Amino acid sequence: MDVMETLGLIGGMSWHSTATYYRLINEEVAAAGGGHASARIALQSLDFAEVRDCQVRGDWDAAAALLAEAGRRCVAGGATTVAICTNLMHKVAPQVEAAIDVPLLHIGDAVAAEAARHGWRTLGLLGTRWVMEETFYSDRLARHGVTTVVPGQEERAMVDAIVFDELTQGVVREASRHRYVEVIDRLAEQGAEAVVFACTEIGLLIGPEDSALPVIDSAEVHARELARVHLR
Repeated sequence: MDVMETLGLIGGMSWHSTATYYRLINEEVAAAGGGHASARIALQSLDFAEVRDCQVRGDWDAAAALLAEAGRRCVAGGATTVAICTNLMHKVAPQVEAAIDVPLLHIGDAVAAEAARHGWRTLGLLGTRWVMEETFYSDRLARHGVTTVVPGQEERAMVDAIVFDELTQGVVREASRHRYVEVIDRLAEQGAEAVVFACTEIGLLIGPEDSALPVIDSAEVHARELARVHLR
């Protein structure tokens, strides 16, 4: 067998969704290789408390420095492709890319590729408030001809609060599931053809069976694209 690539994962933001990445990547590699096959992974799991403090303070330079150093450590550990296992922290993806000499597999590209496979051109965006309100994420999708619609201001605040007060701390509440489902219903009314879970923890709360729209789970499509890179 040819030597496969080593994947570098910048995780821990939160560790709950990083565990999803680890499982999905290894499931794909095991299915392809059979037997005891598993993925070669160099994982840097950050302390999310430090990253969250940077987010709250708006100190994105400090956050970028944390992730860039993690990216360098992934490469030092043998990584030939690196990924940031969170949507929001792609806000500092350019700084991470500048810090490493291997490709960074951007989560937005994986989401756009999944949309293209289905012919979807307009996606509802469900994630943290920075992802929904700033352009670093929607602009990346727009490069691929994908436009986005977002919830209203009060709904964005609610979606963001559930992410940080519950999901990133491993808390899953039925009431929150219902509130997200209602938001998705309204995204459909705004013209969304599908909804992207643009926070890697949202898939822990709701699944395709809960949604009035087809779902792109960013963590899932990103992880599976990483597995394809590993196996090529």
